Amino acid sequence: MKNVLVVGSTGQIGSELTRELRKTYGNEHVVAGYIPGAEPKGELRDSGPSAVADVTNPTMIAEVVRKYDIDTIFNMAALLSVVAESKPQLAWHIGINGLWNILEVARENHCAVFTPSSIGSFGPTTPHLMTPQDTVQRPKTMYGITKVTTELLSDYYFLKYGVDTRSVRYPGVISYVTPPGGGTTDYAVDIYYYAVRGERFVCPLKPGTLMDMIYMPDALKATMMLMEANPDKLIHRNSFNIASMSFGPETIFEEIRKHKPTFEMVYEVDPLKQGIADSWPDRMDDSCAREEWGWTPDYDLSAMTTDMLDKLAIKLGR
Repeated sequence: MKNVLVVGSTGQIGSELTRELRKTYGNEHVVAGYIPGAEPKGELRDSGPSAVADVTNPTMIAEVVRKYDIDTIFNMAALLSVVAESKPQLAWHIGINGLWNILEVARENHCAVFTPSSIGSFGPTTPHLMTPQDTVQRPKTMYGITKVTTELLSDYYFLKYGVDTRSVRYPGVISYVTPPGGGTTDYAVDIYYYAVRGERFVCPLKPGTLMDMIYMPDALKATMMLMEANPDKLIHRNSFNIASMSFGPETIFEEIRKHKPTFEMVYEVDPLKQGIADSWPDRMDDSCAREEWGWTPDYDLSAMTTDMLDKLAIKLGR
């Protein structure tokens, strides 16, 4: 990668990915793409170039790619799971019509493309324990449907046109930098904020709801590792399971209590979030990512909890 465009650079993952890419490849070589009304702010704005880059406008994307001589596009524009379920047409328009635009620009300008998938690409008939890399994918949500389509369309452009498309299936991503934005796994971010503020947390999922999670530094590491991987070693492309930790609400609560003994949590189950969570894997088998490009996470639940609480205490002035 020499010159990079991050589409959706002000979003949950895109904002941190843009900063990490700039650290590695140089500020001037990473363009923060955004839509009007969601302009980069602070360090994200000041540390490197930015440009309006709306996935629904292919002409605009092409102009940015040519202006900055882009060779790699990180397509991070999407609605998160709960928001997508309330706005299914918009989720499809951004997730799929937008991806089509990105892939066409990439085909015409010889760019590589990363477009993330998710554990949401699986459904209730998928094996939930050690979910295989290649298995049935029949999601029941619009979010999941767009993610499966993302994987298939990206593979199609690689096989038919030779576009270098790559992807990982993100678990729930936990971060102290970007606030939750409407995902099913967001409770695992919220809970740390409540703990640091000394407030009782109301959990929207029932005990025993296992889901794969990953700490943001590991999510960024996986994204960049895959895009740097030797293409000759890749048997799969769209999309790799990546795993780091799997837990239910009661487990993360008990881990936080080791640091915050007076922290309290009660359960008030949100039927929409619970239904989505129940259709997702308990834990994915990420052996293909480990074998094909050397994936290994750095954080487990204990290490993540210590870091989250420390960083949020500073952020929130506690």
